[in-house]
Amino acid sequence: MLPRYNTVKGYGDHEIIIQKSRFIAYISRAETEEEAQEFIQTIKKKHRDAAHNCSAYLIGENDQIQKANDDGEPSGTAGVPILEVLKKKQLKDTVAVITRYFGGIKLGAGGLIRAYGRATSEGIETAGTVERKLMKVMHTKVDYTWLGKLENELRSSVYALKEIHYLDQVEVETFVEEGQIQDFTEWMTELTNGQAEISAGEMLYLEENLN
Repeated sequence: MLPRYNTVKGYGDHEIIIQKSRFIAYISRAETEEEAQEFIQTIKKKHRDAAHNCSAYLIGENDQIQKANDDGEPSGTAGVPILEVLKKKQLKDTVAVITRYFGGIKLGAGGLIRAYGRATSEGIETAGTVERKLMKVMHTKVDYTWLGKLENELRSSVYALKEIHYLDQVEVETFVEEGQIQDFTEWMTELTNGQAEISAGEMLYLEENLN
């Protein structure tokens, strides 16, 4: 698992008009090739009457799955420009479909490359992007008398509060970077006068908005 990487926040769509042609960008996160293909097919069904539904996706920790499809546009003028935007923005696990309704004016190879690239970029801006950081979930169990202090201190600290479970004791889950586990444990122990039961849980990704 990568310690950190960027991807899109989720689904987004955005339309631009260039020389009377409509370019509609559809963006989504896809962690498998099957998910990417399913998304592409969904958009194609939605826009059966469109001149073209061009697409690209970039999947895997090392971008090992890369596909680009011109869907009838001149070779290299649609799918590749879409893929290049994903690469330039250093996004992983992302699929993009650009639907084009032809407006009667030919754009030429250069015009098409610019149009598909621009539609993809603006679609990604609409969807938003996030950085996913691999974190350790730390579990801290304490008596309820410590909850107020603990919550206040956590919210003003460098650590991200994940969840609070109200059980026999209160259990606080916190996202902590692997390199900070010892510092966190010492800080939490000092904060609770050694009365906390602290344990390390699973590794999970924490998402932080980039735009």
